[in-house]
Amino acid sequence: MAAKILPVVKFATKVTIAGGALYVAYDSGLLGDGKEGSVALGRAKAAFPPAVEEWMKYFSFELPATPKIEFSPLDAWNSGVQKSIHALSVAPSTVSDYTKQGLQYVKDLTK
Repeated sequence: MAAKILPVVKFATKVTIAGGALYVAYDSGLLGDGKEGSVALGRAKAAFPPAVEEWMKYFSFELPATPKIEFSPLDAWNSGVQKSIHALSVAPSTVSDYTKQGLQYVKDLTK
């Protein structure tokens, strides 16, 4: 009987952990738009140094100074979207240019 229940318990545990992780990510704003992501990153930046200091005191271990990283998910998202839309907007003319070049190459080969 236990051999039949154990796989079900393992699966239920894995689903519970995955669901909990998904809920925490959603609740903290990581799955929202760029503004919510920026706010969540700001909260993480504020909470991370005190937590590291507490663990360093607990383990009597010292880490090197952390570098300052200025990264805005909102700006990165916007620039990625802008580049993608630009690539799609110039795609017809680019394809036309490549087609003309290909035809000219074929004409030059047949001469």
